[in-house]
Amino acid sequence: MPCELLYRNDAYLKSCAARVTAVSERGIELDRTVFYPLGGGQPGDTGFLHRADGAAVRVIDARKGAEPDSLVHAPEPNAPLLAVGDDVLAELDWERRYAHMRIHTCLHVLSCVVTAPVTGGNIAVDKGRLDFDIDMSLLDAGRIEQALNALIARALDTETVWITDAELDAQPELVKTMSVQPPRGAGRVRLLKIPDIDLQPCGGTHVRNLAEIGPVKVLRIRSEGKRNKRVEIGFA
Repeated sequence: MPCELLYRNDAYLKSCAARVTAVSERGIELDRTVFYPLGGGQPGDTGFLHRADGAAVRVIDARKGAEPDSLVHAPEPNAPLLAVGDDVLAELDWERRYAHMRIHTCLHVLSCVVTAPVTGGNIAVDKGRLDFDIDMSLLDAGRIEQALNALIARALDTETVWITDAELDAQPELVKTMSVQPPRGAGRVRLLKIPDIDLQPCGGTHVRNLAEIGPVKVLRIRSEGKRNKRVEIGFA
């Protein structure tokens, strides 16, 4: 069942009132949610679903549902039972989500410092990485770190932009990531815009301003194969 995905318009919402629409072996579906589902290298959110009687269901993961714009909240084993029609307060583990937002936005900036096709990526609470199809000799940790922090220090606001599928088809250069293609079929595609720096399709959650990322450092650079050179970054 379709769910109102509130994070798409406001990634800073920490909680929302919602109603249970389905319960299955996979988990719990709501009519609206602040939880982000696993996708694009970003982990699914964790948190709680608070029932009116005080019972709390711990959510250990969030995944995309079987239908477009549906989302499943996976409860921890032996969690209190919820039923269709129950009213709940959906609440994020905010510090974890916010760390993902900072890292995710930083990886977009990294993709502008290292100008090569992106072959993969991953986001964690304290670090993130991108894999590039580039010669290893062109990757210098010191130069990457300096350029990355210089762009972050510009403290530019980020923007969410929507374009049609047809507009994206006419601008294939917007898609930097070879391993993850933007979802199509809904008629429009969501992009993250960092003025004068970057514009690319992304359905993830991001900080409003680059300054929120804070100083970062290059943790390591290593080869993961002929077409995969990994740059891993973390908070300084």
